[in-house]
Amino acid sequence: MSAEALTGTTAWLPRKRASGGRALLATLMLLVAVASAFPLVWMVLSSLKTTAETMQVPPVWLPRTPNLEAYEKVAGVVNVGRSMWNSLIIASITTAGILLTSMMAGYAFAKYRFRGRTLLFSVLIATMFLPPIVTLIPLYRMVGSMGLSTSLAGVILPNLANAFGIFLMRQFIAGVPDDLIDAARVDGASELLILFKIVMPSIAPAIAALALFAFVYHWNSYLWPLTVLQGNSENYPIVISLSRLLSYNRGAMNTGLVMAGATLAVLPPLILFVFLQKFFVDSIVGSGVKG
Repeated sequence: MSAEALTGTTAWLPRKRASGGRALLATLMLLVAVASAFPLVWMVLSSLKTTAETMQVPPVWLPRTPNLEAYEKVAGVVNVGRSMWNSLIIASITTAGILLTSMMAGYAFAKYRFRGRTLLFSVLIATMFLPPIVTLIPLYRMVGSMGLSTSLAGVILPNLANAFGIFLMRQFIAGVPDDLIDAARVDGASELLILFKIVMPSIAPAIAALALFAFVYHWNSYLWPLTVLQGNSENYPIVISLSRLLSYNRGAMNTGLVMAGATLAVLPPLILFVFLQKFFVDSIVGSGVKG
């Protein structure tokens, strides 16, 4: 065999191994994606089944005659419109507050030099390790002393700042060139103008990722709203209102009802993720490159 043939053979083997590794990795990623999406798909399909189909053994994978009967029953048990509106108010205002406070504090920690900065930032990071149950009673007492019990304001106010959000913004803002900020200061721009006109567009993927995290977390929050609202069902978010369906979960004939309620609860965060997924992926890629 000639030298050229041997060289071609040895060059072909690494390519074959590389293509085989990529195929194995792609198969593994596909399996993980299917396993992750299966509960969501099953929930939606079950909410569209008839009562007989939800009780059938072996289970019916696809509804033969999709219908919205389960959603109509949920509307009869829960005030869906009012509960969804309450959740939207809580999640939207809280997310906006977290974005604002995180950007401002993150900008200060990243670009300002002041005495005690490192210590203060360390204390801030340490609060991330406190279990939420530890701060539940002190926060509840503070909200009660301000007369905000049973109100949406009492649910929102303690969550307008977030240590994780400040940490995330600080890490990304630190990557914004100082020369760009100094040039804006020389031109007479105020610090707020620099933050919102120069820094903010530079870290748009991180802002989108934080918005997604904050919105989903506070949309799904259960314990804190339940503690503050104290039985004021008119202000209940959708997650707490759907707890009324727990009594329906004891029989297989009500599976569609429970699945319909769960579908309604996850729909808004899912829609938000669809719109922000590009920025979310960009933020992960950017953090990986910086790391």
